[in-house]
Amino acid sequence: MIVHAVQQGTEHKITYCSGFALSAPGSTDGQSVFVTCAHTLEEIRYSPVLRPSSSPPSSAGTLGPSGSFIVSGTPPFPTFSPVASVLSALHRSDLLLLSTPALAPPVPTLPVSPYPAQPGAAIRAHFVTDKLPVHGKDAEGWQPWLGGTWSKWVRGTVMGYKDLAGREAKPGTYDALSHLLFDPPPTPGSSGGPIIDEESGAVVGVMLGTQMQSSLEGVRGWGVPSEIIFEMFSLPGLKLKKQS
Repeated sequence: MIVHAVQQGTEHKITYCSGFALSAPGSTDGQSVFVTCAHTLEEIRYSPVLRPSSSPPSSAGTLGPSGSFIVSGTPPFPTFSPVASVLSALHRSDLLLLSTPALAPPVPTLPVSPYPAQPGAAIRAHFVTDKLPVHGKDAEGWQPWLGGTWSKWVRGTVMGYKDLAGREAKPGTYDALSHLLFDPPPTPGSSGGPIIDEESGAVVGVMLGTQMQSSLEGVRGWGVPSEIIFEMFSLPGLKLKKQS
């Protein structure tokens, strides 16, 4: 779980989302690297708690504490690790690459596939909820997670891809695979979590939320393909510990 928090006097704001650890090229044993979504950090940045409209510009230095944390471990004994830096970001893809000092105990890393999953491919997605369903199939399989939430791995299917203009895109062509559509739609709190190819066990996408496709197709899961994670490592200015 990735948590962003800010406090100003008696007011505070907290946002949270999911994420996963990478075995990043160039990193060392003293550094952990995580992929997550960007919109929960943006929500904090533009929160009235962090930017009170009534405060004069000269009071900007009096703001209370703020920070971002990786929450890991087991539900009874969570570990809070402060985020040291934002290594890279892609605003159009809603992705962040975060760095922390090496976690103890270490968080298992996930392999990431540079190849897009084909439409129809079977996937597993890590869903999170803070309101436990009590009826029907949606109530099955949830396990206590972190911070009073529950999680489960949900079976699903890749439905297709779209480019930045919202047009249908196809793997194996020159189409830009900017958005990944999948079923079933994820629950709030799942943003930033991995989409795993069921056959290979590798990450093929990152969940970002839901999107209404049409009156016929309804709401679908929305994310980005994993090849965009590799794009973050090619941006100028990225400095992993071993390289700096």
